Amino acid sequence: MMATDLALLRLRAQLLLRRVGAPACLAVALLVLGMAAWAWAWQQRAVAARLEARPLPQPSVAVAIAVPPATASENLARFYAALGQQRHAEQQVKQLFDLAAKNGLLLAQGEYKSGYDKASRVATYQVTLPLKGSYAAVWQFALQALRAVPFASLDELSFRREQIADTELEARLRLTFYLTDAPADAGGAP
Repeated sequence: MMATDLALLRLRAQLLLRRVGAPACLAVALLVLGMAAWAWAWQQRAVAARLEARPLPQPSVAVAIAVPPATASENLARFYAALGQQRHAEQQVKQLFDLAAKNGLLLAQGEYKSGYDKASRVATYQVTLPLKGSYAAVWQFALQALRAVPFASLDELSFRREQIADTELEARLRLTFYLTDAPADAGGAP
């Protein structure tokens, strides 16, 4: 029954189209679309007006109280507290090797270079690791390494692939650990 009603409606629409003509039907359709667009724009304008009329929230008293800026000595103490311990550098490197294995990467022997800046009394330990694995695994490893060693910086991450079809690539990752030789419980600058 419903199929015959749809067929009858379709037939009536075709007869109306032939009687009135295609340009008139197109004009009516554009008129209806224009009215719908106008109604939508009017509604959006009303919503925007309501939002503009809404009062802004007042800041609470706790937010209004400004925290005094940190002093230079406090900032320096925070800097030294964020550094790693020089005596644990080898353990951090072992942790990198464990992370590489966890991510399914082949990690050959790395290159290591230590340094010391007398002015800032900060030691550096540069670790260069040649990796083999998938692109996603190398990136995952790099991000996990930075989370595991928060006092490290990612200085270089380069990729090399012999052929386009290769699924594994060679990568080179260079991290620098920023270390202090002061004990962790000293609480201040070394």
